[in-house]
Amino acid sequence: MQEIERKFLVKSEAFITESHHQNRIVQGYLNSDPERTVRVRIKGEKGFLTVKGIGNASGTTRLEWETEIPVSDAEMLLPLCEKGVIDKVRYEIRKGNHTFEVDVFFGANEGLIIAEVELQSENELFEKPDWLGSEVTGDKRFYNAFLSNNPYKLW
Repeated sequence: MQEIERKFLVKSEAFITESHHQNRIVQGYLNSDPERTVRVRIKGEKGFLTVKGIGNASGTTRLEWETEIPVSDAEMLLPLCEKGVIDKVRYEIRKGNHTFEVDVFFGANEGLIIAEVELQSENELFEKPDWLGSEVTGDKRFYNAFLSNNPYKLW
């Protein structure tokens, strides 16, 4: 139930040609408090309810609990969410032993592209693709819960 990931800005759209899978994601937050976010998500044809705890000092590791729910339930819960629904397409790209998830945002966060890679440990080495930009791990401005209330276009 622990998530270890690093986040990066993306400096080019070269990742698109390397992608082996993509999904549209629409998500909202029933609670966006950084100490315990509660997210409702529709990813492709599936619904999810996710609870995330506060991250450690580096922002790399935090508790994450997720369960699949019927899409119809997720659709009923989304209108109950706080303002600022996140709309994005997620591309999955394999690089070495890792999969990068690259989110291309739409709506109020259009223009933002973020890559994440999940790791087994905080010090795990991984191959960095050429399109990977500056690291933003631990920068709360790039958390989806923050973006839902403070859209990228308003920065």
